[in-house]
Amino acid sequence: MKNLLEVREFETITCNKNYQNDGSFKYINKETFEELESFVLELNDCGDFDTNFLNIGLKRNVGKVIQAKNFVGLIQMKNGFQIQVLPKISYSGIEETKKIFLRMLRSLKDFPSKVFKESDLKVDRMNLYEIFINMYIQEIRKLVKKGLRASYFSENDNLNYYKGKLLVSQNISRNFMHKERFFVSYDEFGTNRSENKLIKSTLVKLQKISNSVENVKEIGQLLVYFEMVDLSNNYAKDIAKIAIDRNTRDYEIPLRWSKIFLMNKSFTTFSGNTASRSLLFPMEKVFEAYVAKHLRKTLSDLDWDISTQDKGFYLFDSPKQFALRPDIVITRENGSRIILDTKWKSLVKNPQKNYGISQADMYQMYAYSKKYDTPEIWLLYPMNEEMQSVCDIQFESGDNVLVRLFFVDVSRIEESLEKLKCKLQYHAGTADNKVATFG
Repeated sequence: MKNLLEVREFETITCNKNYQNDGSFKYINKETFEELESFVLELNDCGDFDTNFLNIGLKRNVGKVIQAKNFVGLIQMKNGFQIQVLPKISYSGIEETKKIFLRMLRSLKDFPSKVFKESDLKVDRMNLYEIFINMYIQEIRKLVKKGLRASYFSENDNLNYYKGKLLVSQNISRNFMHKERFFVSYDEFGTNRSENKLIKSTLVKLQKISNSVENVKEIGQLLVYFEMVDLSNNYAKDIAKIAIDRNTRDYEIPLRWSKIFLMNKSFTTFSGNTASRSLLFPMEKVFEAYVAKHLRKTLSDLDWDISTQDKGFYLFDSPKQFALRPDIVITRENGSRIILDTKWKSLVKNPQKNYGISQADMYQMYAYSKKYDTPEIWLLYPMNEEMQSVCDIQFESGDNVLVRLFFVDVSRIEESLEKLKCKLQYHAGTADNKVATFG
């Protein structure tokens, strides 16, 4: 795909032709580079995202560069050029990375498709945006198989025959010179309701912008079912009319996708003047949700209470300010707590550089330990090749704060968290023994 640049997190983009074939950089032409630069500046100005999404900088002998950071997704520029940023997942090629990333997205609270068939997704031939379009197609296919919702709806029309109720004032103004016509209001039964209008509008839009022959073909097949449905003239107005209840539950996921595609009302979507469309996901949040979801399953056989984004404590109690929000708080049967915090960052095998751990993160863990009154603190990082052979890493403060590190293999999440479970149980037993001995 000539109009697609695939970049992994932390890789650097340049428009310097001298580095076009340099493996240390990803190259795009100057025009596209400048458009991407404008997009980054606008993104930062809107204040919706961490400015670390894409960093603009200078490199000696290279010139201006743009480095991908901690957001993953796809940006399409006005000229049709697409930039796909994929997460940096160890041991994985491009295709496998996309598959793992899609599994991770299922864990996000606001991601529409929690269940989808990976075998139906042409991951090898599609970029992320086309994959999301394909997910939407799958949802609509399920919907039409069950049958589109029909109901009575009010219509106003200028007819050659009398039907329903005559709208007197409109009839006079419109038909003063056409006595044979009647401007009337009447009830009609059919599928031309707001939900179906929005879905048809979405399909028509996606048919125009999709670069996938397969997606365009499937959308054309689905539009046959919407022949009696009008396009939505006002997305916001039609969305406001919709109430999801037991009769319209099948529409919930398709309509959430429609909002994303029609109005950019997404969990992590940005739409500005410089880019025609974009879907961006903060990997910090994706990783956190992925670990939390699977850890609940892994620990489900234990009588431990698990809470996420706990809101129990503040750094200062008088007045209550600076809320503490550990990612995961585990409370065991005896009331003791374990704090786990996820960090989407690749550490390095260098103790002299503190393995690349942020000092601010350690201050944060220390505060968690003191306020939650527990010495059991865990920092969870994604596994990478460099840290694979590293044994247990832990930091002791000398005043009853112990921070341990654990590396989560996102490609083998269940197996990895089983190892974490064993460690949590072992250290919990050790802590209980110390209390019994010295208590």
